[in-house]
Amino acid sequence: MDRPRGMLGIEDLKQKIESDQIDTVVVAFTDHYGRVLGKRFDARHFIDEGLEHGTHGCDYLLTVDMEMEPVPGYEYANWELGYGDFHMVPDLTTLRLATWLDRSAFVLCDLRDPHSEELVSVAPRTLLRRQVEKATESGYVAKGASELEYFLFQDSYRQAAEKNYRGLTAAGWYLEDYHLLQGTREEFYNGQVRRHLAGSGIPVENSKGEWGRGQHEMNIRYTEILEMADRHTVMKQAMKEIADGMGASVTFMAKPFADEAGSSCHLHLSLWEGGLSVFPGEHPFGPIHGSDVFRWFLGGWMAHAPELMVFMAPTINSYKRYQDGSWAPTRLAWSYDNRTAGFRVVGRDQSLRIECRIPGADVNPYLAFAGVLAAGMDGIANRIEPPDIFEGDVYQADELPEVPKTLRDAIGLFANSEFVKEAFGSDVQAHYSHFFRTEQSAYDNAVTDWERVRYFERI
Repeated sequence: MDRPRGMLGIEDLKQKIESDQIDTVVVAFTDHYGRVLGKRFDARHFIDEGLEHGTHGCDYLLTVDMEMEPVPGYEYANWELGYGDFHMVPDLTTLRLATWLDRSAFVLCDLRDPHSEELVSVAPRTLLRRQVEKATESGYVAKGASELEYFLFQDSYRQAAEKNYRGLTAAGWYLEDYHLLQGTREEFYNGQVRRHLAGSGIPVENSKGEWGRGQHEMNIRYTEILEMADRHTVMKQAMKEIADGMGASVTFMAKPFADEAGSSCHLHLSLWEGGLSVFPGEHPFGPIHGSDVFRWFLGGWMAHAPELMVFMAPTINSYKRYQDGSWAPTRLAWSYDNRTAGFRVVGRDQSLRIECRIPGADVNPYLAFAGVLAAGMDGIANRIEPPDIFEGDVYQADELPEVPKTLRDAIGLFANSEFVKEAFGSDVQAHYSHFFRTEQSAYDNAVTDWERVRYFERI
């Protein structure tokens, strides 16, 4: 596949700097939440120094909570160790125009230890990179896509905050799934997103109205999954910044309102070898035929899904999405082209792939894809058989195992999993167990509006 429009080589960047088309290079990475952090370089200084030496960031950024408070209890970085630096090393394969910003380019970084230059083991991009390397050693290339849903509001982010996120005006006023009329009204935003993504190295397939009021889905071209996670990260950041520049806002919460649909991030994945997908085969699986690799990958992914739930549903809010009849899966089953199943197999022959409908829009794509690949490759290694194909309404199948119901349940499964320890390392398991427990604790200690409304007078 040709290099997408908007991707830059070093000579391209130098030329655009000399012609005053670019004067800023955004140098970025994600924290555990998937937030994009980093620095803005003068473009000439980036060429003179940043290319060869990268830059540094405080390692506390991999131990903070949502409010940027450094959380005690991490081995990786803490007050006793003095919160030193990590080395931010630009991955020049991610260098691209950022057309939604003024005269800017954008590059993502790997995080490395400043002394050993080893990858920081607990950095989200490292987790995915190492699982990709393991798959490569087995001869496979993993390709995938993430379908990201979101709600669009006419209120700016500042206005939404001042309203305490209540009484916001959605961009649409009726359920608009596939409706082109309502979609036309919201093209002021979605059209700009498509154009900027396409001009910034992220090939766009389409956008469409979703089931909620003001809810949409943005679909971008599938690719190898490390690059896909990079595209997802840049796309999400661009979408927030485009909305902010318009005085609007978007949210990627999994369940922003109790009376609205949740927002998902369906993950599609297949394995390739020698330029061809290895999922097609001779074995019958309901209406399709697949390979041993297909069935074992599916078996591993399904078997380990509960242990890896924190990577697919990382917040307290994530679990509010799993309701029967809501388009979000509540039970672990696989079916062919059946949207009630957590694992929806779609396509045939070279398009055969697995769609996991469990993740919400709040996922960190590096963690989600790392978990998927680790689970599937373990399925191949240990020849894990999937359950029989399910036909019918999964929501009504009480005999099927349920997805974990709460973040607390999911943390326990992750923290006590021998598979997680083996696949990612005990340091990663301990680090992320602490991270998710911190998120749970923040919720446990909060007094919510729901509590005040319910109990203030009447208890």
